[in-house]
Amino acid sequence: MSRVTSGIDPCGSVLLTDLYQLTMLQAYHDEGLAETAVFDLFVRKLPERRNFLLAAGLEQALDYLEALRFTPEELAYLERTGLFGAEFLAYLREFRFTGDVSAMPEGTVFFPDEPVLRVSGPLPEAQLIESRLINLMNFQTMIASKAARMALAGEGRRLVDFGFRRAHGAEAGLMAARAAAVAGFEGTATVIAGATYGLPISGTMAHAYVLAHDREEEAFLRFARSMPGNAVFLIDTYDTVEGTRKVVGIAPQLKREGIPIRAVRLDSGDLAELSKQVRRVLDAGGLQDVKILASGDLDEYEIKRLRDAGAPIDAYGVGTRLVTSPDTPYLSMVYKLQEYAGRPRRKRSAGKETWPGRKQVYRKMEAGRMEGDALTLADDPNPDGAPLLQPVMENGKRLAAAPPLEEIRRHAAEELSRLPEALRSLETAPAYPVTISPRLRQLADEADKSSRQ
Repeated sequence: MSRVTSGIDPCGSVLLTDLYQLTMLQAYHDEGLAETAVFDLFVRKLPERRNFLLAAGLEQALDYLEALRFTPEELAYLERTGLFGAEFLAYLREFRFTGDVSAMPEGTVFFPDEPVLRVSGPLPEAQLIESRLINLMNFQTMIASKAARMALAGEGRRLVDFGFRRAHGAEAGLMAARAAAVAGFEGTATVIAGATYGLPISGTMAHAYVLAHDREEEAFLRFARSMPGNAVFLIDTYDTVEGTRKVVGIAPQLKREGIPIRAVRLDSGDLAELSKQVRRVLDAGGLQDVKILASGDLDEYEIKRLRDAGAPIDAYGVGTRLVTSPDTPYLSMVYKLQEYAGRPRRKRSAGKETWPGRKQVYRKMEAGRMEGDALTLADDPNPDGAPLLQPVMENGKRLAAAPPLEEIRRHAAEELSRLPEALRSLETAPAYPVTISPRLRQLADEADKSSRQ
């Protein structure tokens, strides 16, 4: 189907939402429902074999809220649908987000039922943003949580995002690079992610470059001379060990030309055994400083297997299984109304119950490790632990500039270092304790009684 509406940016439009957000807005407008509403964004349950989640995507969520407005082209399209009244469309011309937001800082570890973001504002404004907020926060949190497992499995080895070509669209590829960086990845092969987020960009050559030359060593020499500051060779186009010997063979000539060989890359075969053979050939040839980079359908399980096998791999390029998170391709992230017009609201559907009211999450620490969280009301007079939700927006405006990505990375690294040892495992561990406060349980009972009247 061809594109029929011009003048609308499909990647930045307020129409990046579900129709029912707009149909509800029309109904809210007609009924005059515009008192203050409180919504929580949270995950209902952990996916299988996930012991924690890592919050990501807040910066893009706040960007969206600050910029939210309907363009003339968008309003013209909505008018053409025939679904919306003229008075309502006139109301949308001045529509802005004027609410308040509290959130866990990006890179914070969190668990089911804990609000990672809380929105308070006029009901229509707080409602409309649901779909795009979930879209932004769910994806980056999913990728950051996957990347964090890889960082834990790598135990300090360098990780680089190689996933753009397998990402589900351009925005997904860009945001995956950012989310992986939050979790500890040190670079990306996606050039626009480097330009957008200031990430180090990393890349070598493809097999096509080697195949375009008559001799493998000729390809290595010509590439090194063309890219003297990035002499990293892909050595498995033909025979990996023989390719390594050719690297050793050209090393003296490159040294005379002042070109250091930085690394070799393995992309296929038994990476554990091949990396050991490659390391022996490099060391015997005096190239002890040359690093070994491995890629090729890697994930946290394969990284751990290679580490346990003693593979002398210095860095990993991770692509497909990072940006698609195939074992957990989605999270049960939801955005639910918890208070309206000063009264608690609570969903009671079987398996989808929510905790009402304005809430806060408090975290207790013991000897530098997380000991347990408490979910309670925001005005709890006797909290036990440090509050995780922090004010980030008032009256639709940020309270501070977005923190540098490096600061977010440091926070995430600190959070991961504080995880109880059992939660660092790649296998399912006993659930981390999250207690529900008596005051919150009491409010839930009151909300239930009120809704039955």
